Amino acid sequence: MKTSLHGLARALGSTGISVSPIGLGTVKIGRDKGVKYPQHFTIPDDDAVRKLLATAHELGINTLDTAPAYGNSEERLGQLLTNRNEWIIVSKAGETFADGVSQFDFTAEHITASIERSLKRLKTDYIDVLLIHSDGNDLPIANDLVLWEQLETLKSKGLIRAFGLSGKTVEGGISALQKSDCAMVTFNLNEQSEKPVLTYAEQQNKGIFVKKALASGHVCNNAERSPLEESFDLVFSQPAVASAIIGTINLDHLKQNVEIAVNSLTR
Repeated sequence: MKTSLHGLARALGSTGISVSPIGLGTVKIGRDKGVKYPQHFTIPDDDAVRKLLATAHELGINTLDTAPAYGNSEERLGQLLTNRNEWIIVSKAGETFADGVSQFDFTAEHITASIERSLKRLKTDYIDVLLIHSDGNDLPIANDLVLWEQLETLKSKGLIRAFGLSGKTVEGGISALQKSDCAMVTFNLNEQSEKPVLTYAEQQNKGIFVKKALASGHVCNNAERSPLEESFDLVFSQPAVASAIIGTINLDHLKQNVEIAVNSLTR
């Protein structure tokens, strides 16, 4: 039985970027305050993060999801990540988190400064995918043409390869996709209100990342089938979905997620 994602990469819309169907979310390596996971966790030390990244790589995962709002996740990846050219790094801009509080700034100037800071933290010359980290007021962000023009400029300079919105609404998601390459949406067994964004993305050949594919660990149980099987079957049945971001620091959970995802993708 195939137990790795090697050979199963999916196209991120028309960007020319190929991502692993499972992406590793890295909030848990940088932040343990103000998160919505059902169980408490301890931020892993450097050796544990190295092992996590090595295991992910062995399992065929090439996509890492981080953000300035994820504590020191970006800095740790910059210090511990090897073989940068073998990874697709997804980061964000617009939200910062300090002293237990998120702050948001979506001006083009702030977004540019945030990207430049992320490049330094990640110790890289480019970010593969840059997402605007919405506060939920998606439409004003999506309608800010100066912001999207600035992202296009940064893309033309090679600082980012693709960009889009990590949003929370259908209207904002679709509006942002009209000006960008991709979007990140919530889509799982419990929450499917953003399905129209996936439909639009499929029609326009735009890429989709799914966040909270397992409902942040709250995925509902079913007596008939594993909730993981149902979750991945649902997510990967959507043609626009390129990658589901799973935030775990547990190696056994990571391996289990990959095995079930492989079964879903190859069944």
